[in-house]
Amino acid sequence: MADKTLTRMDLADAVHSQVGLSRNDSADLVESVLNHVSDSLVRGETVKISSFGTFSVREKAARVGRNPKTGEEVPIHPRRVLTFRPSHLMKDRVAAGNKR
Repeated sequence: MADKTLTRMDLADAVHSQVGLSRNDSADLVESVLNHVSDSLVRGETVKISSFGTFSVREKAARVGRNPKTGEEVPIHPRRVLTFRPSHLMKDRVAAGNKR
């Protein structure tokens, strides 16, 4: 498994090299796209990126959990969680990378 992490700067550098925008404009573009995606998710909207996947927010109900160490029951409060479903193209592409 790769130890490399893709960062905002890596994305900005890719935009800079492939699109030809200045480094500052590339960084601003990446930041703008990420802000737009996160703002949409905060509002509870679904974000679908073709050939990549779908981000959505799910409401989880309150439930009773259990502390695995002590066995004590603990209430888990309702919350919103972010989910991601990769597209079939992304799944296939990742699986093809495993065959190396």
